Amino acid sequence: MFTGIIEELGTIQTLTSARDGARVVVHAPTILSDAKIGDSIAVNGVCLTVVEKTANTFLADISAETLRRTSLKQIQVGSRINLERPMMPSARFGGHIVQGHVDAMGEFLSAKAEGDGWVVRIGFPVELGKYIVEKGSITVDGISLTVAALGANWFEIAVIPHTWKVTNLSSLKKGDAVNLEVDIIAKYVERMLQPHQAKTKSNLTLEKLAEMGY
Repeated sequence: MFTGIIEELGTIQTLTSARDGARVVVHAPTILSDAKIGDSIAVNGVCLTVVEKTANTFLADISAETLRRTSLKQIQVGSRINLERPMMPSARFGGHIVQGHVDAMGEFLSAKAEGDGWVVRIGFPVELGKYIVEKGSITVDGISLTVAALGANWFEIAVIPHTWKVTNLSSLKKGDAVNLEVDIIAKYVERMLQPHQAKTKSNLTLEKLAEMGY
């Protein structure tokens, strides 16, 4: 589990195809200080496993499923990526609950300066809209952010200078894909309500109305 607080802006060092998926070597000296083989690391919001490591790099396998569903299929050698280690039970919870399981890809639409910070607009698939609320949390490429404004198929986030500097948001261009993970609490609430909603559905049918003389 992660919190969406980015620890390091890493760099893709090598990228190779492997059995319908890919293998990636990431240069990330900061987060590897206490990493072990088998540990999880969030890469642009995608939970990957450390397969091999050196003092400054780690290797991870990317499955075909992950390539299909996330923006990792677009990374190249030299790409800058957001990195976060899993949270520790004793650490402060700085963001929100992030699983590293991407729900959908969004689209970077625009960024405009506002004061010392930026207002970033992200497009999202309409089916994701029911999980997104104004002032709620959302993860964009692994970054825990707050929804500042919301439209039918877009939301805006207010980005402070620090976040703009230490994440890949400043390098995104219009049309770039980004990984979105909605707040897991919203999905659990929806699931828990489904049986209740099914029970409250009306049993009234056209046949029943005909029997009643309508």
